Amino acid sequence: MLSLDPSKRNSLQRCICDGDLVIVYERHDRIKAVKVQKGLDFQNRFGVFKLSDWIGQPFGSKVLSNKGGFIYLLAPTPELWTLVLSHRTQILYLADISFVISYLEVVPGCLVLESGTGSGSLTTSLARAVAPSGHVYTFDFHAQRATLAREDFERNGLSSLVTVSVRDIQGEGFPEEFCGAADSVFLDLPQPWLALPSVRKMLKQDGVLCSFSPCIEQVQHSCEVLTSGFTDPNVRLIGDMQQLILDIRTFEVLLRTYEIREERMTTSEADHESPVGPMRKKRHCTPHDVDDSQGERTATTVTARPCQESRGHTGYLTFARLACS
Repeated sequence: MLSLDPSKRNSLQRCICDGDLVIVYERHDRIKAVKVQKGLDFQNRFGVFKLSDWIGQPFGSKVLSNKGGFIYLLAPTPELWTLVLSHRTQILYLADISFVISYLEVVPGCLVLESGTGSGSLTTSLARAVAPSGHVYTFDFHAQRATLAREDFERNGLSSLVTVSVRDIQGEGFPEEFCGAADSVFLDLPQPWLALPSVRKMLKQDGVLCSFSPCIEQVQHSCEVLTSGFTDPNVRLIGDMQQLILDIRTFEVLLRTYEIREERMTTSEADHESPVGPMRKKRHCTPHDVDDSQGERTATTVTARPCQESRGHTGYLTFARLACS
């Protein structure tokens, strides 16, 4: 389960129990979630691992298989859960999630409304951000997706922080019980502008809205509604003050990952005598390589280069703040 107890925030101080969810780490691009159960085995290319042997081990442990292969047992943080969850819909990844939580000013004790639960990637991080006294109310129009998301939150120990409901927010809006109570609202909808009148009613004064849209046309339409449709005489009043939407901004978050590698380089004495400077040639060397009779010398160097495969555009994040005139 995700650790929300401040006294157990350090995963190395927590031990694995029967029934716990564990993230099995083989390498950076090969990880999966496994539920620990006595009498069962986990099998991969490194061999067979007995799950009963994991019980009592601290998170972060390295465990061996029957063939001598090894894996690491990691605590299921929201970041790792995002990488292993079932993709029922397109999900938000770490770059967008961290930006959203920061810009929405989500802190412990906040009440957050979310429409478009999907696979629950963002919801899981929102739950950690509002813990231990806040709550996330998330809505999805698809009943089966909502049920699967609810099961995931129960499995991750987040049921006390997240409530999943089936509701068409575009057509019905958010429930009236949250009127004026939300610190933040997040929308992941095909037509977010249809939900904006309801969002205006839900937000507290100085509350923040975020709308995630993959297409710029969706952003343009939403911004038109935000700038022109929130000063009409029918808006909710706070005392004698009229609500206004301010500070409308749109961002695209792009993440570039680099690979750090240690390589052995060879240079010859002739290279150092060149009037234009040394010309290095790269050769795959082993740790046992030595200078040869041709006068070549080897040196270890660390290189950093962009990963060949990286995620590009995911979507546009539009933020707006509710204020009063």
